[in-house]
Amino acid sequence: MSDIAIHWFRQDLRLSDNPALAKAVEQGTLLPVYILDDDNAGPDAMGGASRWWLHEALGVLNDQLRGHLRLYKGDARTIIPQLAAHYGARVVSWTRCYEPWRMARDKAIKDQFDAQDCGTIRLNGSLLWEPWAIQKQDGTPYKVFTPFFRKGCLQAPPPAAPMEAPDDIAFAKPQEDDGAISLGELSLLPAVAWHKQLAPHWDIGEAGAQAALKRFLDDGLNGYKSGRDVPSQPHVSRLSPYLHWGHISPNQIWHALDDLEDDAIPDQDVDHFRSELAWREFSYSLLYYNPDLTKEPLQPKFAGFEWQDDPEMLSAWQKGRTGIPIVDAGMRELWKTGYMHNRVRMIVASFLIKNLHTDWREGEAWFWDTLVDADLANNAASWQWVAGCGADAAPYFRIFNPVLQAEKFDADGQYIRHYVPELSKLPNKYLFKPWVAPKDILTEAGVRLGETYPAPIIDLKASREAALDAYKALS
Repeated sequence: MSDIAIHWFRQDLRLSDNPALAKAVEQGTLLPVYILDDDNAGPDAMGGASRWWLHEALGVLNDQLRGHLRLYKGDARTIIPQLAAHYGARVVSWTRCYEPWRMARDKAIKDQFDAQDCGTIRLNGSLLWEPWAIQKQDGTPYKVFTPFFRKGCLQAPPPAAPMEAPDDIAFAKPQEDDGAISLGELSLLPAVAWHKQLAPHWDIGEAGAQAALKRFLDDGLNGYKSGRDVPSQPHVSRLSPYLHWGHISPNQIWHALDDLEDDAIPDQDVDHFRSELAWREFSYSLLYYNPDLTKEPLQPKFAGFEWQDDPEMLSAWQKGRTGIPIVDAGMRELWKTGYMHNRVRMIVASFLIKNLHTDWREGEAWFWDTLVDADLANNAASWQWVAGCGADAAPYFRIFNPVLQAEKFDADGQYIRHYVPELSKLPNKYLFKPWVAPKDILTEAGVRLGETYPAPIIDLKASREAALDAYKALS
C-alpha cells in the first residue's frame, strides 16, 4: 500500500505554485482536506462575505481535485491528528498562515505530530517573503512602509519562481467513516440570500484569478499609478480576494510583472503596483510582530481616545445613507459587490473615524463581515493607518474632505451616479454636495432631500473641527 500524505488546504486554494501541496504529492497518495475551524478562530471567525466566497471556492477546488476533497468542521487540533491516525498518514502538509490564532493552533498540532510517527511539511505559499525575512540591519522589524519596501523588499532575494501544478496526482481512497461532511453541511451560506447579488461580480477559483491577472496586465496596469485613484477607471487589479484565498500566489503576480513584454507600460506603473503587493507584506509583518493589531492601537496614546457611540450614525454609514454621495456610493458598492475601490475605502474610513468620531474598530468589523477580500492583517493595518494610530499612519489631523475627494477622483460623477442612482440627474456642480443645490435644481433632478435621498447626517466642517480638537486634547 502506498504511503498517504494529507494536504490540509487553508488559504492556499490552488494547485499551481503550492509548495506544500507539491511536497505532499511527492510523498505518496494524496488525501486533500479542508477544515472549517471556527472553534479556534473565536472572534476572528470569517464574516458573511468570506463564508460565501469560501463555499464557492471549495466547490471549484473539489472539481480541480476530481471530487477528492474531504471536508470537516470543528477543532483542527483534534481533527488533523485523528485523520492522520485513521489513514495511517506518513506526513501532513500545510501552507503557513500568520494570523495569531492560526499560528498558535498550528504550533499545537505540530507539537502533537513531533511526538508521533508522522512528519509535517510547513511551507510559505502566501507571502513573497516570510515576515521575519524582511528586517532592518539591526534585526528589528520595519515600522515605516517606504523603507520596508525600498530597503527591505527590493533589496531582499527575489521571490521564488512559481511552480507548475503537480502532474497526475494519485489520490488516497477515502474512508466513509472518517467524519467528512458535505459542502452544504459546512453551512457557509448566509440565511438571507444577500450573497446572490455578489456572485455576478466574481469568477471564483484559480482560473478566475489567472484571468483577472491577465485582464489587469492587458488593460489596467498601463496608467496604474494615477489611474488607480479613479474608481470609475479599470486601473485596479481586483486581485485582493484571490490573493487572500490563495487562488493565486503573490509570487505568480510578481513574476508576471517580470515577464512583461510590453515596453509601453511605464516603469512607474509597475513599481507602484509592486508597492501595493509590498503593502500586503508590510501588513503581515505588522500583524506578526503585533498580535493585537486588530484590537489595540499601535500608538499607545490612542488607547484612551474617547470615541462617540452613536448606533444610528453607524447604521447610516453601513447602509450608505449618510447624505454624502461619495461615501454612500462606496458603502453601496461594498454591499452590492463585496468589494470597494481602494481610494474610496480611505474616504469612507476617514469619514467614519474623523467626521462621525466612531471607533475605527467598528469600521474594521463591518469590512470584515462584508468584504470578500477581508484579510485580518491588511484590514487591521489599513484601518489603523487611516485612524492615525498605526504604524506609518496618516496623521490623525489628515482628514479627507469627501466632497473635494469626489470632485478630484470622480470628476465626471460616473462612480456616484452608478451606485447612487437617485442623484443621477443632478449636474456635476451639485452632485458631490446636493445639500447646496437650489430647490429648483433638486426638483428638476427628482431629488427631495430627506425623502428620496438623505440630508447630510453631519456637518463636515464642524465635525472636522471637533476631530481636530479631540486630537489636540490627546496630544
